[in-house]
Amino acid sequence: MKYAFIVMVWAGVASADAPVIETATFAGGRFDVTLSHPDTGWDHYADGWRVEDASGAVIGVRVLGHPHVNEQPFTRSLNIDGPLPAVVYIRSRCIVDGWSDATFELATQ
Repeated sequence: MKYAFIVMVWAGVASADAPVIETATFAGGRFDVTLSHPDTGWDHYADGWRVEDASGAVIGVRVLGHPHVNEQPFTRSLNIDGPLPAVVYIRSRCIVDGWSDATFELATQ
């Protein structure tokens, strides 16, 4: 029983992985972000990412409206007009776990 309990705890932690930002690019006002996440369906999937400045202020948000169970990793885009800081930070979100603590640093100039 002791080993079964340890395996159950490990499995619970593994399913709570935040979406990983594999790559991100910026050109001409367009952000292209590639995410990977162990989506299981409508009950647990990566549901968005956002662009932040160094203080954490949100510049733009890309909502992901459905799971990508059979499309991993996947890339989605967001256009942002106007001036941007020289460096921004991209943060991913999961419908179950919320916004990730990790960010992806990206130069815009």
